[in-house]
Amino acid sequence: MTRSLVNHAHVRRAPDVMLRRMLGRVSADTSTTEPVEELERRLAELLGKPRALFFPTGTMAQQVALRIHAESTGRWGFTGHRTNHLVLWEQQGYAAVHGLRYLPAGDAHSPLTRAQLDDVGERPGTLLIELPQREIGGLLPTWDELGEQLGWASDQGAAAHLDGARLWEAQPFYDRPYGDIAGLFDTVYVSLYKGLGGVRGAVLAGDDDFVAEAAVWRQRLGGAIPDAWPLAIAALVGLDELPARMAEFRDHAVAIAAALTADGTATVHPNPPVTPMFHVHLPVGAEAATRAAKAMLDERDVQVLVRAQSQPLPDRSRFELTVGENAMEFTPDEVAALVVELVERAGG
Repeated sequence: MTRSLVNHAHVRRAPDVMLRRMLGRVSADTSTTEPVEELERRLAELLGKPRALFFPTGTMAQQVALRIHAESTGRWGFTGHRTNHLVLWEQQGYAAVHGLRYLPAGDAHSPLTRAQLDDVGERPGTLLIELPQREIGGLLPTWDELGEQLGWASDQGAAAHLDGARLWEAQPFYDRPYGDIAGLFDTVYVSLYKGLGGVRGAVLAGDDDFVAEAAVWRQRLGGAIPDAWPLAIAALVGLDELPARMAEFRDHAVAIAAALTADGTATVHPNPPVTPMFHVHLPVGAEAATRAAKAMLDERDVQVLVRAQSQPLPDRSRFELTVGENAMEFTPDEVAALVVELVERAGG
């Protein structure tokens, strides 16, 4: 593969590529603890929180946050959008490991609202908000809507936790410092490998007491790994380079979306994109689209997508397009031409 639209493609995440970038970030005197300490310090400052703590995975970090809030409030239910990541992609680890209960809220195809939270019925221990909401194309509540939702959590006596896996992508929409966004929440999780392009890992930020308790849970769950420095260095490389480019990535996403819809072959949601990520809807089934993409990769050394997702109609599918360094190598018209070719190969 020489070129890819996929944000985490091998062309940029191969060991030799990652190691070359990481080597410029260390010296002969760098200790094994310094990268993690620097990462935690910088992210705490950026997010406006007293402390931050490294975790090897976001799954572990978010479960720990919900567990601590449940014990603090005495309520073991948490609420959030129906398509939140913990419910869809983590095998209900919050229930199996911690005995937590999920209280669904909102509509699966639109952003969460204050009115929908009023319909939850049960008072939760935590309100979980994902910014942006990946499964609905990177949509976000307005600043005022976000304030209304967090006001609801306060009225319920619930903690507010931010799933900020893609907080870097959300920031241009609000055009406010990260600390202002994170400051609305009691606790914040950020991913080290999505928008930051690292290898793996996460950071959980909050007040001193919260982070001290999170460190105990990290130890209990086997997450206090002694040699986390490679993950921290990769994240520091991304932190130095990528957040400042998110508005540029968003603008390129808007241009790509316009090119994709110009001839009617594909549609996009939302249109225009509000973050550097959006969904591309295709007039062919998921299996056919995935096969066509693999054939294009084999024959042309260009990756359009990894796997298309099915839709309620069997002759439709979609894929997520996140604009990062990879996609910046394609002009909008090139992306549109590739998608047209994929649809034609898939029989559309």
